[in-house]
Amino acid sequence: MFLLLVMYAAASAGAAPPLPFEDTMAQRTVACTSCHGREGRAGPDGYYPRLAGKPQGYLYNQLLNFREGRRHYGLMTGLLDTLSDPYLYEIAHHFAELDAPYPPPQPANAPPEQLQRGRMLATQGNAAQQLPACVSCHGKALTGVQPNVPGLLGLSRDYLNAQLGAWRTGQRRAHAPDCMAQIARRLTPEDLTAVTAFLAAEALPRNPKPMAAVPSPVRQKARKGTPVPEPAAPPLECGSAPPPVGTRP
Repeated sequence: MFLLLVMYAAASAGAAPPLPFEDTMAQRTVACTSCHGREGRAGPDGYYPRLAGKPQGYLYNQLLNFREGRRHYGLMTGLLDTLSDPYLYEIAHHFAELDAPYPPPQPANAPPEQLQRGRMLATQGNAAQQLPACVSCHGKALTGVQPNVPGLLGLSRDYLNAQLGAWRTGQRRAHAPDCMAQIARRLTPEDLTAVTAFLAAEALPRNPKPMAAVPSPVRQKARKGTPVPEPAAPPLECGSAPPPVGTRP
């Protein structure tokens, strides 16, 4: 027993001093970054996705989804269960404002024809399957659109497969109308693996930030009087929670 006490005292003496109390959002969200990586850059195993720089509305919606049971992960639900909507919105704002560099994409571990199929689905969609192109909602560069649409690049293939699979089975849901659930169920298993292979291997553009919201092609066409190519399949209506009362989007 004495030896154990000596060892404990020696370990305590050599331990780093506790962090000073700063009462900042960065310090309050240490529980988030312990899994999602420093500054929310993503966990090292690819399972915990990047938070830094994602649109605030998207992050806020995901915090609500975990708290309210539309997404299922006990640790997240326990962390968020007692937090108010305005406070969740503050957390989302904190991570949305972070501007951390992205790591290089994963090497393409897929045959060229599969990557080409994934690229076609992401950029053109498939009218026969009523699949809109990923770019029609997630932005021309697939880096997301303010305020509620996330980027699809910089995510691991395992994570993308897991999330699309969860939407297919109802394990992940969103506010109605749940457009991603519809899309995931229209994808064949082969198309799902093709599009995630392409997205995980695609390099981010020089500016990886979400793009500003733009008018729909129909409104642009009416305003400018110029022809706009019709997409292979029109984007679907997607549900989203409004910001808390008294806050600005």
